[in-house]
Amino acid sequence: MPVVKVKNLNNEEVGELELSESVFGAPLNQPLIYSAVNCYLANQRSGTVGTKTRGNVSGSGKKLWKQKGTGRARIASIRSPLWKGGGNVHGPQPRDWSYQIPKKMKRSAICSVLSERLREGGIVVVEKFELASHKTKEFALTLSRLGLDGPTLVIDSLDNKYLAISSKNLPGVSHVAPQSVNIYELLTHERLAFSREAATLLDKRLTLHGTKRQGEKQHAETEQGDKIDG
Repeated sequence: MPVVKVKNLNNEEVGELELSESVFGAPLNQPLIYSAVNCYLANQRSGTVGTKTRGNVSGSGKKLWKQKGTGRARIASIRSPLWKGGGNVHGPQPRDWSYQIPKKMKRSAICSVLSERLREGGIVVVEKFELASHKTKEFALTLSRLGLDGPTLVIDSLDNKYLAISSKNLPGVSHVAPQSVNIYELLTHERLAFSREAATLLDKRLTLHGTKRQGEKQHAETEQGDKIDG
């Protein structure tokens, strides 16, 4: 079972925290992570871009000149794509890019990234983010004392107002709640800073989710076996 050291804001060890093997001890699964990231990015697309076809642009529908006898190329409408101001051919149209992958795959991908971050030494657990003020400079010094240089994802409750305000203007630093952790932010931040409460909550949420899915599978197998025996 993975064990991480818990520190205070002065980078002093104050205890240890045991984490579940299924969440922070999972093997690295790159294809699964790739699928989860693609799904996340596709769901962020608005899909509102679009061009006008010849049916959408303004212009008369009258034939410009007769079909034969003028020596010019035959033309039907001024809205033709061949003319300036005409419609666009095969241009992008508004569409819904979103799709879903199974929840079990999302959970497994997040666990795989969390486990790899822990093996790399990129996870820091703090007893509590008790900041004296909302000043960005002071929070930057706190991160420096903890050795959190570079892109850092701070995971703690959004009710921590000083943390939310002081981390807002730091480049490369993001603050999210443990319920809102997603695969993309875990990958784009090299360091993860948890409060003890947030780490426990995230560990429990992912563990219960996996246990629930496993229990449902076992229940279904049991029912299937009862039907066969009956």
